[in-house]
Amino acid sequence: MHAVDARGTRDRVLVIDDDPGIRSLLVSALGFAGFAVDVAGDLIEALEQVARRAPDVIVLDVMLPGVDGFEILQLLRARAIDVPVLFLTARDAVEDRVRGLRLGGDDYVTKPFSVVEVGARLQALLRRARGGAPVADDAPLHCVDLEIDDPRHEVRRAGLLVELSPTEYRLLHYLMSHQGQVLSRAQILEAVWQYDFGRDSVVVERFISNLRRKIDHGRTPLLHTVRGVGYTLREQARP
Repeated sequence: MHAVDARGTRDRVLVIDDDPGIRSLLVSALGFAGFAVDVAGDLIEALEQVARRAPDVIVLDVMLPGVDGFEILQLLRARAIDVPVLFLTARDAVEDRVRGLRLGGDDYVTKPFSVVEVGARLQALLRRARGGAPVADDAPLHCVDLEIDDPRHEVRRAGLLVELSPTEYRLLHYLMSHQGQVLSRAQILEAVWQYDFGRDSVVVERFISNLRRKIDHGRTPLLHTVRGVGYTLREQARP
């Protein structure tokens, strides 16, 4: 694994965790993997690090003193810091994963974790952010009154702008590009996340839920679940 971007510069990761042992472990392991690593133990240090050296990706612990990881993510996004974020969550804390993904996190690893897995997931996030974006097309994608305008990177429903995170945009673009087709969770994970999450489908389910809330709430549903198979985007559910 080589954490180097197209310019030959090492990818910079900011680790935000109040545990000195975890910080030391990740600095050593990610540094060995080729990343440039900065660390912070709380919100103030995190903001200072971001201002000093903009990270390419962030590893963010959920359980932090004072201001937790969820609040830090919201503050970063509010400041237009839109780099991928990998959450570190407590073992089996499903509520942490769901909340983190809903707030705009891109991935998660549960504690205790494998440093090799953390490195692999960071690489996948960076590939997706840089090299795997949907190919822009001058012709907007349409489904009834839902539209994706790639050149402007905008989504509108009934003419109203819909704010989506980068991952939500990629997911909707994939569904719109294959509208009418039933796509399995495995197909969605491979196309959108470019990473094998195994049997854990919380990521897909949460992002589908996010899209429903943003594009279907109060309107005729376009996003449908085909029980036992997957998801599809189309004008109406078939009987």
